[in-house]
Amino acid sequence: MTPTLLVLAAGVGSRYGGLKQIDPVGPSGETVLDYAVFDARRAGFGRVVFVIRRDFEAVFREKIGAKYAGQLEVDYAFQSPDALPPGAARPPAREKPWGTAHAVWCARAQVPDNFAVINADDFYGADSFAQLARFLAAAPAAAPGPHRFAMVGFRLANTLSEHGTVARGICTTAGDRLRSVVERTGIAAADVGPGREFSGEELVSMNCWGFTPALFPELERQFGAFLAARGGDPRAEFYLPAAVSALIERGAADVSVLPTASTWFGVTYREDKPRVEAAIAALVRAGTYPARLF
Repeated sequence: MTPTLLVLAAGVGSRYGGLKQIDPVGPSGETVLDYAVFDARRAGFGRVVFVIRRDFEAVFREKIGAKYAGQLEVDYAFQSPDALPPGAARPPAREKPWGTAHAVWCARAQVPDNFAVINADDFYGADSFAQLARFLAAAPAAAPGPHRFAMVGFRLANTLSEHGTVARGICTTAGDRLRSVVERTGIAAADVGPGREFSGEELVSMNCWGFTPALFPELERQFGAFLAARGGDPRAEFYLPAAVSALIERGAADVSVLPTASTWFGVTYREDKPRVEAAIAALVRAGTYPARLF
């Protein structure tokens, strides 16, 4: 079985000012997502499942999904605030979906085998996917004891934007094992450096994970508890790093931290785009990627 790449692409890009998932950054019109799919295919992933919203399904299929025809199998899952566990009801004040852990849970029917999770608007680099592919090839889909999962971690200082604040999952580790992830929002470049709140050397989660299908029932249980406790808050988010951290805390998951030589970059704000375009152009000149991916 080849692993599946699960791409979280349901965001509307409010800080970016549009659907950054389909905004070109490569020399032949490639998106950041195209480079992730290209790297994943090279690493041995055989399927990609996009978690999107119904309101931009047509444009996403046309601009993104169609270009991978003949390259690997493509499927879709849909995230909406109405996608809830049996017996749960959508609170009247809730207008947006429930966060990244909810997005993954929404794809449970489309992902029967081991899988990786990434964001659609982050560049993770080829080595990240190679590391995940090796881990997922060896991870038992079902086994006694804690579930075996993995996370590719990145250095906080290399994941900031010069144009506004970001949210990051700050990680605590013990050797090569993840111990906790705490979601921190509103991190600015001015908060990072000697004598500041963050040193910049902190390991952070950028939603680059390796999972087995054992994750889905765990997410459903946690999501039910989340709805009972916080469902009435229209801004509450069910975050994937927090869900994994909760599993570690109760001994239900053993999460390996995978070392990677890859450099992360992304487009949180539209002003980040020129830097991303320049970084990709440099990789193309170096021969890391062809001038046209698909």
